[in-house]
This record gives sequence, C-alpha cells and structure tokens, in this order.
Amino acid sequence: MSTFDEYAALVRHLSVQQRADEQGVAAEADRRRDLGAAVDYLDRRLSAQGQRLDQLGRTIAVAPPPVGPQPSTAPVSGPPGAPVSGPPANGTGWDGGVAAAPGRPGVGAYSQGGVGEAERALPVAVSATAAGVPGQRVGEVDPATELEMVRRWADEADRYAQQTEVLAQRPALLPSWSPMARAIAVYLGFAAVSVLIMLVMVLASGIGVVGGWTLFSWMCAGLPAASLIGGWLVLGRWGRPAVGATTAPRYPVIGFLLCFLAVPLAYCGYLILIRTLR
Repeated sequence: MSTFDEYAALVRHLSVQQRADEQGVAAEADRRRDLGAAVDYLDRRLSAQGQRLDQLGRTIAVAPPPVGPQPSTAPVSGPPGAPVSGPPANGTGWDGGVAAAPGRPGVGAYSQGGVGEAERALPVAVSATAAGVPGQRVGEVDPATELEMVRRWADEADRYAQQTEVLAQRPALLPSWSPMARAIAVYLGFAAVSVLIMLVMVLASGIGVVGGWTLFSWMCAGLPAASLIGGWLVLGRWGRPAVGATTAPRYPVIGFLLCFLAVPLAYCGYLILIRTLR
C-alpha cells in the first residue's frame, strides 16, 4: 500500500512539475515576444532618428559620419589569424606577435615569460586570445535591462534632436531678437553708415571736392538706396533660419522709411546744429 501511495505522490509531483514547466515555457515565450516587439519598436525609432539626423545634416551642410568598418592602414603580411612573420625573439622560436613585425622600430618583442619573471601586460594591439591568455568571462546580460537602456538613450537623443531643431530654427544674425526688431536694427545700422558717409561728403563739399548736385543726389537717392539694398541682402543671408522658413522676413516698407528718411533727416540736423553753433 505504501508503494502505491509513493507512486501516486510521485505522479502528483511530476504533474505539478510539468504544469510549472509549461507555465515557465509560456512565460518565457511571452517574454521573448515582448522583447521582440520592443526590439522592433526601437529599431523603427532609431531608423527614424537616423533619417532625421541625416536630414538635419544635409540642411546645415554637414556630412554624416561614416557607417560600417573602415579600412585599416596597418600593414598586413598574411591572412587574418596568421602569425606575423619576423625573426625569433630571444631565441625561443616565438615570433613575438605584432611587436616583432618588421617596420616597427623601437618596439621590442614580448617574451612568453618564465618562472620567476614578473607578469607583463599585453599591449593593446595584441588580443588576449591570440596570445594564449584566457579571456575574461562575460557576465550574463539581461536583454530587458539592455533594451531599457537603449530606450533611455533614444529618449535622450530625441531630446537633443528637439533642442537642435529649435536652435536650427533661429537665424544666425541676432538669434534672440524678433524678426521685426532684427530688421529694424539692420536697416538702422546701414542707415548709420550712410549718415557717416554723408557727413564726409558734406565736409568734402565744403572744401570744394564734391559738388552740390552730387551731394544732393547721393543724400536723397544713392545712399538711402544702398542702405536699403544692403539691409535687404544681409537679412536674406543671415536672417533666415537654417530649418523652417525658406525666406526671411525683411520688412521692406520699414527699411524704405528708415533708410530714405535717416540720411535727409541727419543732414537737416547737421545744418541746424551748424547754424546753432554759429
């Protein structure tokens, strides 16, 4: 009777173990399915980020970094994995690896090391596996943790990309100013330069170098037109954001009023100042 009870208990234990294994298999399948979905989502997201960065790079005329393995400039004397040919080191018959390769002056061969010798660190160029040293065992990595880290880095990349787009939508000239204030400042700057040129021409007219008609034509038409055209060109070149608007707001009416009124008003003010001082 005890044998039957033991058999029944064993059957129940095996049944419970089988159900637990089936539940574990189902849970592992669900976990793998979720990981696959997360990988697909991150892959699409990273692909979209790459396309957006390429678009920003083309917009600001910056070449994207090269993708994939780059050709090595180091000389190769044989197929991968083959020892580098060279003279034996220390008479041991060992070729010395990369350090004993010809054309590497000033670099000695690394000996195998014997009893009583201090351990020597392998150079960076020599892999531990090729040198006969067992590599460090890599700990088990949790895919969910790695995917979470990738998601966080993707969020960080999105944040920096948004900041880059915001900065790219601001022009290089007076980026913190409003478009109208920027246009007024540019036109006033060119008008000020025209006023200085007009004052020089007035002084030259006083000594007979510049005639009255020439001074009048430049003061009323030439200098204001040059100021308007200069401000227009500067706003179109440096007042346009790199991303977003295709043309910069130039406010030609404001520019016309500022440029064509600044020089004559400055000349009138100059005349009033001279008569007042006299």
